[in-house]
This record gives sequence, structure tokens and C-alpha cells, in this order.
Amino acid sequence: MAEKMEFNQEIATEYDKGVRRTLPTYDPMLRLSQTFLRSALNENAEVLVVGCGGGNELKAFGVPNPEWRFTAVDPSKAMLEAAKAKAEHAGIEDRIEWINGTVMEVPTEKSFDGATCILVLHFVPELEDKKALLMKIRSHLNPGAPFVLVSKFGDPNDSEFKELVALWRNYWLDMTNLPEAQVDELMKGTLTESSISESAIRGLLRESGFHRVANFFKTNHFGGWICYAASKE
Repeated sequence: MAEKMEFNQEIATEYDKGVRRTLPTYDPMLRLSQTFLRSALNENAEVLVVGCGGGNELKAFGVPNPEWRFTAVDPSKAMLEAAKAKAEHAGIEDRIEWINGTVMEVPTEKSFDGATCILVLHFVPELEDKKALLMKIRSHLNPGAPFVLVSKFGDPNDSEFKELVALWRNYWLDMTNLPEAQVDELMKGTLTESSISESAIRGLLRESGFHRVANFFKTNHFGGWICYAASKE
């Protein structure tokens, strides 16, 4: 067991380094997300965390809200184990239900008072699959439930987007010891993956059953939107 925990901690540490290189304002974003959720939820809330990664969201939301309960979803078994280790260290593991899979594996009958989907949507290539993900999240939310979405956004063919990616590339060169060729390889995915515009993201949210959409966060080509589950007709 000790070896497993050590392995988890190593994964979590590397993830924590990588996510903060990827998104330099990662921690303020989590603090703002927690404030938004806290302002809209009661002290006994049930929260769905889609793509719980290394457990940073669970720690950021769980520690200051000792009565909240979470369902944490991630398709990576290794990352889920890292999140479990972080949750145990933070003393919140008994308030978390774990699902090794995608949001599609969340049981249909489960309902939640709030949800987050942070740094997940841009890994879903097809527009219809992005919409399906958001609709599945909405299907589990009570009317009026708050939702936080954070994703890359922008048109890879747009000149402004390319300028932002160039800035991001230079940030990686400034902040790491990686050789230029390796950083350039990392950038290729951003220029070719299926990133979409902010207007398209807002449209997907509305079509999926969310309203009162507001952009609360932006750093380079990453953005965050807060919204609420609209009442179903």
C-alpha cells in the first residue's frame, strides 16, 4: 500500500506541475469557481465533478465546505488513484463517490445540486460529442443548479488564436527546461485539435439546457463560464 500511495503522489505532483504550466492562473480559477458554487449551494450539497484529474477541484471545494458530498468522474485509473490519495490526505475521502469512466457512466437516477467540467471539453473532438457531454451533465442537475465549465476555446485558423498560442509557447519556454523542439511538438495538438469559439460554447450550453451564462475567467486561449440549469419544459 505504501508503494501505491507513493506512486499516486508522484503522479499527482507531476499533474500539479503540468496543469499550472498549461494554465498559469489555475489556482485563482479554482478559487473563483468555489466562490460561485458556494454562493449558489446549501451546506449539504451534492456536487458532480466531471474529469476530477489529480483531485485539485475536490480539495479546493471539499475542504472549505465540510458538508458537501461529491461524485468524482475520470476515465484515467491512474489519475483517479492520485485524486484518491489527495482526498485522503485532505481528510475528505469519506465524502466522495468515485467513478472510473466518463460522465456517461454516472447512473441515470443520480441527481446533483451543482457540477463542474474543468479542462475537459476541449479533449472531446466532435461538436456533437461535446453537446452530448453537456446534455448528460444537465440531465443530472436539479433546476437552478450552478455549473462551471472551463475549456480551451478559439478557432485554430484565426490569427488572434495563433498569436495566443505563440504566447503560450513562449511561456512554456520561459517556465520550463524543455527544448524548443519538444515545446513545438506540444503546441501541435493545440493548433490541430477541435477547439471552438466562445459563441459556439455559449450556444452549446444553451442548447444543452443551461442559462444565465457568464464568462468569469479568461487567460490566453482558456476560458471559464458560469451558468445554471434551466427548468425543463
